Amino acid sequence: MTIDADDAQLRRHLRDAEVPALLMTVAHLTGDTSILRDDARSDGWLFLPQGGLSTGLREQARALAAGVLARLRDGAPVLPPDARTLHRITSWAMGMDTADLVPMLAEEIVPPGVDPKAPGWSRDDLPGAREVEVAVVGAGMSGLLAAYRLKQAGVPVVVYEKSSDVGGTWFENTYPGCRVDVPSHLYSYSFAQRADWPYHFSAQDDLRQYFADFAKQHGLYDHIRFDTEVRAAAWDESLGRWRLTLGTPDAERTVTSTVLVAAVGQLNRPHLPDLPGRDEFAGPAFHSARWDHSVDLAGMRVAVVGTGASAIQFIPEIAKTAGELRVFQRTPPWLRPTLHYHQPVADGLRWLFEHLPYYTAWHRFWLLAPGLHRVLEGWVVDRDYPPTERAISAVNDALRATLTGYKLGQLAGRPDLEPLVIPAYPVGAKRVLRDNGAWIATLRRDNVRLVGERIERITPGAVRTADGAEHPADVIIYGTGFAASEFLAPMTVTGRGGIDLHRSWNGDARAYLGLTVPGFPNLFCLYGPNTNLAGHGGSIIYMSECGVTYLLDAVRHLLGAPHRAVEVRPEVCDAFNEELDAANAERAWGFSKANNWFINRAGRSAQNWPFPAQEYWRRTRRFDPAQYLHLP
Repeated sequence: MTIDADDAQLRRHLRDAEVPALLMTVAHLTGDTSILRDDARSDGWLFLPQGGLSTGLREQARALAAGVLARLRDGAPVLPPDARTLHRITSWAMGMDTADLVPMLAEEIVPPGVDPKAPGWSRDDLPGAREVEVAVVGAGMSGLLAAYRLKQAGVPVVVYEKSSDVGGTWFENTYPGCRVDVPSHLYSYSFAQRADWPYHFSAQDDLRQYFADFAKQHGLYDHIRFDTEVRAAAWDESLGRWRLTLGTPDAERTVTSTVLVAAVGQLNRPHLPDLPGRDEFAGPAFHSARWDHSVDLAGMRVAVVGTGASAIQFIPEIAKTAGELRVFQRTPPWLRPTLHYHQPVADGLRWLFEHLPYYTAWHRFWLLAPGLHRVLEGWVVDRDYPPTERAISAVNDALRATLTGYKLGQLAGRPDLEPLVIPAYPVGAKRVLRDNGAWIATLRRDNVRLVGERIERITPGAVRTADGAEHPADVIIYGTGFAASEFLAPMTVTGRGGIDLHRSWNGDARAYLGLTVPGFPNLFCLYGPNTNLAGHGGSIIYMSECGVTYLLDAVRHLLGAPHRAVEVRPEVCDAFNEELDAANAERAWGFSKANNWFINRAGRSAQNWPFPAQEYWRRTRRFDPAQYLHLP
């Protein structure tokens, strides 16, 4: 990093800094943690703009940073933080002793180009290494990550992708307003940070480009077979390999591989509601994940079914041009105030990301910190409270009051909307969605109507609700989410002894660490069962990085083992899932009866990780051969 700005320019750039991250960076670079005063933080500061710091404290932090930048410009050395400094800074920031987090955070607080999570071994350096090839299904975020790490380790890998390019969900979802609801600096690989993100929360095209650039930079396109769908995977016991049936536009063929990695995710198959008459509608009708850009909505009567994460992004966009927009809601979402949700990253802040050593890393920690501790506290059931469908704890009730106040403050003059937008369920029972005020502003528009009545039937030209009302429509758009519980579908997966994975699961997917399943040797899932963070952690990329660390260690074991395959022991998987189920039952989504995609048809959560995010890091550090059967 080269600093070529004069003092006045430095001060100007610092006006745009995220000051809490700046304070931590200054403490690190100077080694003077005394600047981290208790009066510079509060219990709620992890959630407040600029940490809720007073103007005076913000100016003091900027003045200190200006001095540090000037010294760095003049040649002062930059040293990585030692464990003691890392402990002191992060404990101050989180208001708790972070001693048990320091090993994990040491992998995060690094300068650009440093990759502590890279495999520390190569196949070529392992004496007598066996032949092991890996097939990865899916070239989205997880699949690209697995391919990159395997390539780093010198392990042969091929990725099969049903689409024509990389990106997964960010390639397939192109609806208006599509963007991520996790900050860009978290929704990116820890070792491949981008200093020039244009927005705090990236739009779909920027994210798709990020993954495409990553694949190009690291030569992953050479390993990917596009327009190739894995239709079936069967374990061949005589070969000790997976036999894959591949479908392409021209033909079907079969290949084999030692290890199979399913990186198809949870949110890749659109869910269409089972509504009577749905197929009888005479006009255009489509799911938001398969947006029909040929349909011009200008002046049209548009019906939108659903008010989930995708819907609250595209509805404000299409409301600007639709003649009449009716939104059919089953249950309203809780909204997390995020005023900068659509805002671009200021020029000064981008300069700091590019030029101030470690600022990007500390900014990333600042974004990650609430998910390591504070957010999950609000989702945990307190049986002594006692929990109800209103709130599950005192903390949860306080969150309810705050988020209710946020909505009520926008409803002046529209008391009719209040019963439709204030949820009856506890905060956290469904995913809390980001909002910058656009949602209620859209519902207040003259051409928009929010309908809370249950849909009874779709007719050729309308949506009929349970109260008998007919709502005329020219177009229907389904914002009804994904078939998240149908892991690995529609691929047929057959394990040892002819076990069919989907029949075995029977709609209730379970895996050890979300990664491995009894009866299915050398099969590893990424973003598998119970690895969704439900908004209480960093991002799914964090979980996939942990899962890939485990995968690489398992592959390393296979390279040097006398056996051809490993399969998790049933008792290990069962004990793990008993622990998960007990914890999920004591979270907002497990306690509440509210409809949500976190709960499958068996009545349990096969999606959510109910523990702090760092617990997944701890459990996936090493592959333990003792937990596995070894197959010859």
